[in-house]
Amino acid sequence: MSKHKLFKLGAAAALSVTGVSAITSLKTVRAANFTAVKRVKISYLPGKSLNIWTNYENGKFMGYRAKDGSVWNVAETAVDSKGSLWYKVGTREWIEARYTVDVNEETPVKTAAKTTKKKSAVVNLANKVKQATQKKKTTKADKVKKANQIVNETVKKTIAKKKTDNKISSVQASSRAAAVVALAKEQVGKPYVWGATGPDKFDCSGLVQYVYQHAAGINLPRTTYDQVKVGQTVPLDQLQAGDLVFWGSETVPYHVAIYIGNNQYVNSATPDQGTILQNMSSYYTPTIAKRIL
Repeated sequence: MSKHKLFKLGAAAALSVTGVSAITSLKTVRAANFTAVKRVKISYLPGKSLNIWTNYENGKFMGYRAKDGSVWNVAETAVDSKGSLWYKVGTREWIEARYTVDVNEETPVKTAAKTTKKKSAVVNLANKVKQATQKKKTTKADKVKKANQIVNETVKKTIAKKKTDNKISSVQASSRAAAVVALAKEQVGKPYVWGATGPDKFDCSGLVQYVYQHAAGINLPRTTYDQVKVGQTVPLDQLQAGDLVFWGSETVPYHVAIYIGNNQYVNSATPDQGTILQNMSSYYTPTIAKRIL
């Protein structure tokens, strides 16, 4: 069983654990071994103990608890995705902040001395301690508010970046689609030869491979059987320029073409027709569409 170091404060921080083995697995860390940001007291239900978790975000119950009224050193604070504040009280032990109250630490002031000089020194010291305490004191609500502000700003930046990335991606895809359409049109009139991949003659899948490689920098498989497995399947009534259209089934396609928009496609059709531009027709309609860009 792994050892856990808990930032406890003497007997007041006794744990309620499930079994003797859990007690022996804990090791108390003295306050000098770490820097505490604050001290808190467990304010749960009388006679009950607060669960200790492995993390502040989707953590697991560690099998032991912090007793109500016990005092703990806090080494770190964090806010989960729901906006709840958590305190780290061990090497990987976390408790929910809402079940704690802050422990005010004040430097005790010595009783007044008999002489006026000593009284003045004590008063001055007390004033300095009070001023220092007021500067350092931050309420739990202030910390939660600040943490929420940080989270909200991060979310806003992430959303803005995602929108920018989507716009850039859309512009790039549109630019590559235009290049694919332009190069496909340039091949119209070249002969069909089975097994040919260009640049002077093509078969249907050879034309698709050549155009995508040289216009968009995308290396597609050689045959229709493999090309139909690439990209995202889209409905035939939502075609965009640059999409690939196939005839036959997805497991056994027998022809492929490049859709160029306006209900038209470029394909290397037959030895008699060569590479041609054709209109979609009801008697020769593709059965599958794939979006590569």
